[in-house]
Amino acid sequence: MTVTKHGIVAPMTEIPQTPFGFTSTTDDVLAGVDLSGTRALVTGASSGVGVETARALAGAGASVVLGVRDVDAGRRTATRISESTGNPAVGVGRLDLADLGSVRAFAAAWDGPLHILVNNAGIMALPELTRTPQGREMQFAVNFLGHFALTLGLHDALARAEGARVVSVSSNAHLYAPVVFDDLDYRFRLYHPIGAYGESKTAAVLLAVEATRRWSGNGVLANAVHPGAIATNLQKHTGGLQTPPERRKSVGQGAATSVLVAASPLLAGVGGRYFEDCAESPVVHERPPLFGGGVAPFALDPANAERLWETALTLLA
Repeated sequence: MTVTKHGIVAPMTEIPQTPFGFTSTTDDVLAGVDLSGTRALVTGASSGVGVETARALAGAGASVVLGVRDVDAGRRTATRISESTGNPAVGVGRLDLADLGSVRAFAAAWDGPLHILVNNAGIMALPELTRTPQGREMQFAVNFLGHFALTLGLHDALARAEGARVVSVSSNAHLYAPVVFDDLDYRFRLYHPIGAYGESKTAAVLLAVEATRRWSGNGVLANAVHPGAIATNLQKHTGGLQTPPERRKSVGQGAATSVLVAASPLLAGVGGRYFEDCAESPVVHERPPLFGGGVAPFALDPANAERLWETALTLLA
């Protein structure tokens, strides 16, 4: 980590190159990494990329908690992870990100430090406009606001780790939509499933930017990642994965960027960035062709990040 003359941990301004890329797997990026003594929380870890993220962290020796809505499914997953890794320290906690009461209860029950938080859970392209009981658009509520509340509620645990990392799972769909602050819940706009999804994923990047700005002095750094195109339950409303075969990844490849950012010593001291294919993404100034990559300037904009944070605080009140 980078330490200033005042003893404050500051994010690195230059990102070191890694030997990993599009085809790298979780086993590749964590080869030789020992996470013994660290505690990790992975949300949405009962299916897809979340399971592989949790498995990889547990395989490297971390104590891992799966934050899931379906506790029975989570327990089955935890058992499989423990059996495959030989690590018995895999637990389960009930966490419904659409229910702020559930999020608050989960965070309040957490005891001790938290070294790695992977905000992985998500929903995608709900075909009809759906809102939470509090009136929030559902994709924004689950993909961003629930994770914001969770991250905020776990701040003290992250700070106690003295070097915690937060991973905010985004998507290249963020390129389709900035955060529209004046109409977060689609009270005026025509609802578009992918547009709403993209907006929520832009918000996920902004969470990492502002958390790093506010909390780097406490040793807490956050980054956002795009896992890539992986066939999972996430695409159940889109007719399955539409990405060309040559651009698709296995689950192990899809989770690689998350675990690289979460645990690799190569990225110690890095915060407020957006990664894909195990590398920092270039900033693009217009939306690339379909299935292209890069990160939009509006997703990294400090003013947007601060505004979203302050707005989210009012939504939690």
